[in-house]
Amino acid sequence: MKSTLIDIKSLSKQEIVSFMLAHGEKKSRANILFESLWKKGICSFDELNELPSETINLLKEHFSIHSLAIDIIKVSNDKTIKIAFRLPDGNVIEGVIIPSLKRTTACISTQVGCALACSFCATGTLGLTRNLSFIEIYDQVMLLNKISIDKFGHQLNNIVMMGMGEPLMNYENVMKSIECLTANWGLALSHNRITLSTAGITEKIIQLTDAGFKCNLAISLHSADENKRSELMRVNTSNSLNDLSNSVRYYFEKTGKKATFEYLLLNGINDSIEDAEKLVEFCQAFPCKINIISFNENEHSQFKKTTKEQQQAFVSYLISHKMIITLRASKGQDIEAACGQLANKRKGI
Repeated sequence: MKSTLIDIKSLSKQEIVSFMLAHGEKKSRANILFESLWKKGICSFDELNELPSETINLLKEHFSIHSLAIDIIKVSNDKTIKIAFRLPDGNVIEGVIIPSLKRTTACISTQVGCALACSFCATGTLGLTRNLSFIEIYDQVMLLNKISIDKFGHQLNNIVMMGMGEPLMNYENVMKSIECLTANWGLALSHNRITLSTAGITEKIIQLTDAGFKCNLAISLHSADENKRSELMRVNTSNSLNDLSNSVRYYFEKTGKKATFEYLLLNGINDSIEDAEKLVEFCQAFPCKINIISFNENEHSQFKKTTKEQQQAFVSYLISHKMIITLRASKGQDIEAACGQLANKRKGI
């Protein structure tokens, strides 16, 4: 049952200091508390071994710590790990750890479900329940980092906001979570280690650019044909390819950073040479990178992955036109942890 007391992590460091001083506590104890919350990720005041019992009782009287709980863990044959997190209100979200050589990448969620309902994505079948708070987003990373250390012997190397939800439809909480993740008092991650993936909310791309966004930007494109993209992604009806192009050009001109376009190859849908021609034409408007992704089939979609021959022809055409291409390996399919497969079954996993 969720506590009615305020979550102490919603307070700034200065607010915690002010509270402690007002109750006759030393500032040094506020510093210990703040570091324990954000660097160590404590889930209970009883973990504050450096503080006296009377201070711990004071904190328990006024505050709670609304922690995420690990509900279920599944491990893929390729060592990808999918975790179902139980939120304080009982909702469930999913996160994924993807190992690669001596590196691990965490794929995290920003919403409970998703409102966009892209036709190829299992998450979209859930609809949107609510946004995650910046604390819940941060805590996912904290818990996934601990699992990475335990299972792979090192901290997370990269964070991708590509899990459940559309990050730019939870703009304020996502930006606040990035602030916490990169702060010295938080996990002190480099901005270059964090990627935000969006379906292309053009107004918000401009907003984050004006706000001095320093992380990497990935955009789910999947077709450079207006009608086709609108059929695949209804977000395109209010965020046209022309508007998307303008926002990405603006992003590059102001930041000097190349956006990455995610392109999911669907058999007979968007994998023809004509589709490749349109993709090249779209991407020639600004420097960018393209991730080619194999479709992960799921029970919620009628789409099929493209053939190896068609993928090779598509990629070869892009390379011949000097596009920067990455073929992204799909991992965790056997536990439905791959892109587009996070559907939160039971609502479980």
